[in-house]
Amino acid sequence: MRLSLSLTAAAAAVLSAFTCSPVFAEEASSVIISANPLGKSEEMQVLTPAKILTGNELRNKLSTSLGDTLSGELGVSASGFGAAASRPVIRGLEGPRIKILQNGMGVADVSSLSNDHAVATESATAQQIEVLRGPASLLYGSGAIGGLVNVVDKRIPTEVTGKTSGEAELRAGSGNDEKSGSFSLDGSAQQWAWHLEGNKRRTGDYAIPGFARQNDAGSQNGRLASSFTRAQNLSAGASYIGNWGYAGMSFENLQQTYGIPTDERSFIDLRQNRTDFDSLIKKPFSGFEDLSLKLSHTDYQHTENQQDGTPDTRFKNKTTEARLSMKHLAIAGWQGSIGLQAQRENFSALAVATGRSDTIPATSSDAYALFAVEEKQMGAWLHSVGARIENVSRNPEQQSALPARSFRLWSASAGSLWQFTPGYAAGISFSLAQRAPATEELYSQGPHESTATFDIGDNGLKKEESRNLELSLQKNTGLHRWKINAFYNAVNNYVYGQTDGSRVDEEGNAAADGEFLMRHWKQAKAHLYGVEGEWTYNHSGEGWSGRVFGDLSRGYLDNAGNLPLQPAVRTGFDIGYRQGVWRTTLRTLHAMKQDRLASFENFVTPSYTKVDLDITWTQSLPAAQLTWFLTAKNILNQDIRLSTSILRETVPQQGRHLAAGVRVSF
Repeated sequence: MRLSLSLTAAAAAVLSAFTCSPVFAEEASSVIISANPLGKSEEMQVLTPAKILTGNELRNKLSTSLGDTLSGELGVSASGFGAAASRPVIRGLEGPRIKILQNGMGVADVSSLSNDHAVATESATAQQIEVLRGPASLLYGSGAIGGLVNVVDKRIPTEVTGKTSGEAELRAGSGNDEKSGSFSLDGSAQQWAWHLEGNKRRTGDYAIPGFARQNDAGSQNGRLASSFTRAQNLSAGASYIGNWGYAGMSFENLQQTYGIPTDERSFIDLRQNRTDFDSLIKKPFSGFEDLSLKLSHTDYQHTENQQDGTPDTRFKNKTTEARLSMKHLAIAGWQGSIGLQAQRENFSALAVATGRSDTIPATSSDAYALFAVEEKQMGAWLHSVGARIENVSRNPEQQSALPARSFRLWSASAGSLWQFTPGYAAGISFSLAQRAPATEELYSQGPHESTATFDIGDNGLKKEESRNLELSLQKNTGLHRWKINAFYNAVNNYVYGQTDGSRVDEEGNAAADGEFLMRHWKQAKAHLYGVEGEWTYNHSGEGWSGRVFGDLSRGYLDNAGNLPLQPAVRTGFDIGYRQGVWRTTLRTLHAMKQDRLASFENFVTPSYTKVDLDITWTQSLPAAQLTWFLTAKNILNQDIRLSTSILRETVPQQGRHLAAGVRVSF
């Protein structure tokens, strides 16, 4: 599909001049978390610590990857594999332990398999991005041990607006020669509502403040080769809406091409088609408030290519998922939601080039789950309990050589919130979660070009079992608000990739100068603990605002030292001013030196201070609203190395970057 979405975005801006005059509203001070089955707002998330990015805050923090967009949030780091491929790292956990959702359903890409794989969802057209940590996240699958991120858009409308509305954005940047445009349109006719959205983005190799390899004058300087991105997506949806509820479908096409900034300078071509169905029936039968049914089918593939375009390995993943949930009326004071979830996945990572071993054999996986969450208010106490029972099976096609595996999983959570005085609350929660080893952890047996590793799985791996205790204290009303969270997580049979420095060729034969580093999937008992805190002043009102925050997490393996790729201790502050049509925010994040290395790591990431600035000016026209914006990132041009990135020795993050543009809404 070839579509110039930048031109469409410009056309949308012109179209706004012909629409009726709208009524503009301030951003809501309380936003509902759609991934919470009980529909609670952010300030009620003591039992499930949460962060919601929406409105101008989301637009100003947008980046070319989901991980970088969220990397300044409390307890959230990024895997930092170049410009396009960067996943969120939550409290030191990443990959298959962090669930990425799109409108409450799995993204169904292969980004959890390896850090070089991009998340197949587009944030440029998102209405909000939710980060959940704690018991509620377990209801979305065993892959949510560390938490979940839910990207929410309006591609399936849930209400009839009675008018045509929309928004569009054009943006240009200096540090990576960025040119991007996005748009969304909404309309309705009688009981039908429709939505159309799209995005197109092109960036070149991004600027770096020094040498790619620290203090190595022979390495790249000025620009990081093979850090370019090309992305575009188009989605359309429609719903039939009545007093009884709604039912709708959407279709999306997503395409990305992006470079891998290693010495091989390979690149990835990604293609995805996705179909979603979403429905909600109010009062379906006695005793229930509503019934929700969601279905999704995703056809995903990406090809890893050599610098000259020769394909090496093709990853494919076809996934069908169904989710049924029902919210019941109060029973003896308990309110909650129960549901069923099923998923079928067909995955493979097969060699295209001759003479190479397949990275991961074709494998089908099935998962079936029953879940429930309940809560009850008892005076000043709010009690919450949740449970999930799940069966996961993995069935490789080569069963003569690789055994099928089946895992019975169960997760449970319990917590209480004590509102000991108006506006103040303290909470305690405990959760037990189990995770089945991922397909790549069980059956990997070949080279991975982009990470330059030769991965060897272990089909005898046991299921992971996490026990997490969390304490929370917060003030959630008034100009001054604050929160403190402390957690301890013990994980039995923690799966991790271990290397001993051995090098092999593309067929796995030992070679001193081999292109690939041998990596074996192993298990050990792991422990993670940490604390995070945040204070805000006047977060959403006019005048001056402020934020001070810090987070710390530690992770280690029994008798094997530190966990690999652990985040640095971070502190920071934001200062903002909002008056009339002007908004300005200065954000500062300081990361300390990270020298708590795993036994097979040897690079200490130095400290850095990242300073960003956002300025917006909103202009009201008779039939539209224009917002002009200027964003400056890494103003100090710091050489930033992320301790959570496997490429931290050779791939610094982007240097000083300026972006400017305009958004129109009507």
